[in-house]
Amino acid sequence: MSFHELGLSEKVLKGVEAAGYKTPTEIQMLAIPPAVEGRDVTGRAQTGTGKTAAFALPILSRLERSPAPASEEGHGEGRKRPRKPLPPVRALVITPTRELALQIEEAFKEYGKFLGARTLTVYGGVRIDRQINRLRAGVDVVIATPGRLLDHMGRGSIDLSRVEVFVLDEVDRMFDMGFIKDVRRIVAAIPVERQTLLFSATISSQVKLFARRLQTDSVLIEIGDQTNPVETVTQHVYPTARDRKLELLRTILENENMEMVLVFCGRKDHADFVTRRLQYYGIDAMQLHSNLAQRERQQALNGFK
Repeated sequence: MSFHELGLSEKVLKGVEAAGYKTPTEIQMLAIPPAVEGRDVTGRAQTGTGKTAAFALPILSRLERSPAPASEEGHGEGRKRPRKPLPPVRALVITPTRELALQIEEAFKEYGKFLGARTLTVYGGVRIDRQINRLRAGVDVVIATPGRLLDHMGRGSIDLSRVEVFVLDEVDRMFDMGFIKDVRRIVAAIPVERQTLLFSATISSQVKLFARRLQTDSVLIEIGDQTNPVETVTQHVYPTARDRKLELLRTILENENMEMVLVFCGRKDHADFVTRRLQYYGIDAMQLHSNLAQRERQQALNGFK
């Protein structure tokens, strides 16, 4: 099957081809057609299987096929005019972290490069005034973390009254990170009549219950076994004493032919310590955690790419 068989619009297909993608993944083959039709979709698939495109491509096709109506500007009498109303957001994507929000925005820009769709990431740790200015200028798609979006809602700097498509990405992590109460507040501010797309690596009973409350007659798509990693991942276990873990890590990095390595640590100070030690050994390493400034976090991600 090719992307041309999924019901996507012409300019979106052109963007997919320019990005170098030929064949859709399984989650894309199953999720895109009902999403293009306007149906609610709940999709479960492992990380790295193309979930972002499974919701980004239908949204972009919708934007191409049904352009937003021209905004109406208020006209006041006399010298004073009422402030120009905020342009409404048409698609809203909620994700748990700023790094994931930036990745999703990159995907929207890549697939929609021939469409001219206006996207904006909304997250904390950066100046809010720049985001406000972009929202006032008009944005089609907002990709946001819950906290900063609620901040905009409290300031009245975003109009969610005409959201057509609502996407909740990484739903399981929303529960793990304690964001579900914030998500419920956001859902209460958007139209009841909307398309809702939920994607997650795992779907627990509480996620299923949450989905039923948000969606209407949704399509459930589950890819693979949610307890196993994707087929491209091979796992190895190295039993070792706690005080020799860093020595083992150094040996693996120096002797195995690996160009990109992601090391998880239990605490932020442990991540800092491991990074310093690896740098001392002459290994190119950078730390990445929430105590870093956004500029430092983005620098680490860009360097890793």
